[in-house]
Amino acid sequence: MSHLIEVRDLHVSYHSGQRITQAVRGLSFDLAAGETLAIVGESGSGKTTLASALLGLLPSSARIDSGSLNVGGQDISHASERIKRQLRGRVIGLVPQDPMVSLNPTLSVGRQIGESLVQAHGRRYPALDADVLELLEQVGLDNPELRARQYPHELSGGMRQRVLIAIALAGNPQVIIADEPTSALDVTVQKRILDHLEQLVKARGISLLIITHDLGVAADRADRVLVMRGGERVEQGPARQVLSAPSQPYTRALLAAAPAFATGKRPAPYIATAASPLLSFEQVGKRFQLPRHKGQAGSFQALQGLDFQVYHGQTLAIVGESGSGKSTSLRIALGLEQPSEGRVRFDGQDLNGLSWGDFRPLRQRMQLVQQNPFSALDPRFTIFQSVVEPLVSFGLAKGRELEQRARQLMEQVQLPASFLDRLPRELSGGQRQRVAIARALALKPDLLLLDEPVSALDVSVQAQILDLLRGLQTQLGIAYVLVSHDLAVVASLAHQVVVLRQGQVLEQGPAAQVLEHPQDRYTQELLQAIPGRRAPVAAA
Repeated sequence: MSHLIEVRDLHVSYHSGQRITQAVRGLSFDLAAGETLAIVGESGSGKTTLASALLGLLPSSARIDSGSLNVGGQDISHASERIKRQLRGRVIGLVPQDPMVSLNPTLSVGRQIGESLVQAHGRRYPALDADVLELLEQVGLDNPELRARQYPHELSGGMRQRVLIAIALAGNPQVIIADEPTSALDVTVQKRILDHLEQLVKARGISLLIITHDLGVAADRADRVLVMRGGERVEQGPARQVLSAPSQPYTRALLAAAPAFATGKRPAPYIATAASPLLSFEQVGKRFQLPRHKGQAGSFQALQGLDFQVYHGQTLAIVGESGSGKSTSLRIALGLEQPSEGRVRFDGQDLNGLSWGDFRPLRQRMQLVQQNPFSALDPRFTIFQSVVEPLVSFGLAKGRELEQRARQLMEQVQLPASFLDRLPRELSGGQRQRVAIARALALKPDLLLLDEPVSALDVSVQAQILDLLRGLQTQLGIAYVLVSHDLAVVASLAHQVVVLRQGQVLEQGPAAQVLEHPQDRYTQELLQAIPGRRAPVAAA
């Protein structure tokens, strides 16, 4: 087999003032025509630096110190920008991670795909409009004529990701680099995108380089797997071999952390300690009014007949895709939205119609942990200021007592007290999420509302945060309402599960019953979409 990519003893470093950071060290691998290779590793392993080097898009602070990068028969390690530009799009294409960042919000989808076609084929291009529609059809978007006229914000996350694939295909490349192409998507949408990429690769006979932190994705999709850590190659080989008989402890740790493979992790059994529920939804519905269209007012039913109870020390998971009503449920529980129908009670108290002032004391007893630790913390606040902010807001502590409480909270989430003087940007994603949990625990709440608390994190960091949440529940007797689209995460934390789709409850009951013997077809689809279900793997 001919090799489309050959990397030999590659060393890449970043230079900032006097500081030099080695990002890639002595890396060697090949990618053959028609092959799918998955490069797996955590944040900071050098995956994205490698992708940037292959595309000739390293930032000015980066240097290729030694080694060779051969793409389509051309060594680009020290090639001119003109040569790199000729290779980009035509020989090697990119499907980036975040479609909202990668697409221009001011240009229509068709215009953006058209720009890529012009870049690849030149300005005198009579078939431009027809090729734009053909690409949209190839990537599985319905009604291509409509989609071409729409703007990115008018499309769902999965649709936007398909537009990025169309842009990558515009130059008929021989290789596509997919950099975490589905990390921001629901598992069912993720499966559809990866299925489609796989079909396109087979149909066009091109090679695919998947960069991911999730070994489950690699297990399902790759012919070969290369595992990276700290810029170095840890292990590589056929996917089945690496996943069923990993030779390195780090690969085994990654496998154990991947939600699809972490079969042994379950919450401690729930033991009832109170007769009445802490939080209850009683046939709750929520209808949003839509803007008037052609003189007629419409409405959108976001939730319908939601009924559940959560007790002290128990975890209830609300599961479903984007648009299923999960976040609306949390907003109603927090008093940020009023239900259109039904009742919400907290420790027996009816929450319907409470004013902001009446609801405020209850907020000491229920706290929210948000999805993204990068945006949940004020970048100008030190960790100390972030952690004690709820205590200051409610006037519950000051001076030395505030410092003592901050240290206790850091200890609870297993972070050193020395971090209190740092800013959020000086911490990793997992450390920031621990800070967000510490802040939520500051008021000693009875209930934590967890909104996708690990979806923005690497799988190994996910495992650490889930371990922490299980330990805190055992230690403090705290109740959780967990919102997630990932049933593998839910299985490791929940006692009860509610499955939502388009605002309606499809299935609910004990976690073991719903997850091991799902009755509804949609729940079965969610379970089948968990990455890693295709391939046999080593026992954790």
